[in-house]
Amino acid sequence: MANSIRRARIHAGIWLAALAALAPIGSPAFAQALEPPRGPAPPAFTLPDGPGDAGKAPPGFPQPAPPAPPGASQAPGTEPRLDQPPSAENKTAPGAPEAPDTTPDQHVKLLDELYTRLATAPDPETANEIASAVEQLWLHSGSPTADLLVARASAAIEAENRDLALQLLTAAVELQPDYVEAWNRRAYLFYLEDDFNRALGDLRRVLALDPRHYKALEGLGNLLRHLGEKKAALEAYNSVLKIHPNLPDVKKARDELVVEVEGQGI
Repeated sequence: MANSIRRARIHAGIWLAALAALAPIGSPAFAQALEPPRGPAPPAFTLPDGPGDAGKAPPGFPQPAPPAPPGASQAPGTEPRLDQPPSAENKTAPGAPEAPDTTPDQHVKLLDELYTRLATAPDPETANEIASAVEQLWLHSGSPTADLLVARASAAIEAENRDLALQLLTAAVELQPDYVEAWNRRAYLFYLEDDFNRALGDLRRVLALDPRHYKALEGLGNLLRHLGEKKAALEAYNSVLKIHPNLPDVKKARDELVVEVEGQGI
């Protein structure tokens, strides 16, 4: 266990360097600092969960999709297969997002505009509406097949079929390597499996592709805090609040860490 914790701290140390010298959100320097490591993923490790925390994901990670309504479940034998990509008829299967009528350039510009408005939202209600629009855009990769794979992976996680979910998410990132939300949800799945090294690796990929993905930053802060890297976690929470200032759970976590890291007099 001591060696596992040591490996965890070494791996998390890359975040201490990247986040302590954090460049402005969205800058090339920030993206470069978060560039995913080359080579094979580091070995898995586990840390003991706190009381009542077994199996729970930190709030920053996406939650599994809600169960399908009665009658909407797939018939036996129709589960998705990785060697059979979803057909055109399945593009609007239950749980799959409806593709937006935008070009890739329009998608990027719209997301940028929404992030700008989110940072200056006048009240929590407005911020929540903007955040909802942002999170809908996250689900659209430009590939209906990849989008459906992610939707089905979320359903598989909800059904506690994590092996299938991992296969689906891996297929999605292989099909669409810049699909930010597929990487983010695979990070969440690795967290569920106590594979914190690979969760960190996928979060790095998310933030290299979209430095303003506030859910990934929040998940990163929660994971670093779990590993005892409080200063780095505080930097991550501060970054979240620059993008989405109206997140009470993040504010609470940030304020708690300010006391722990900087002292009562700060």
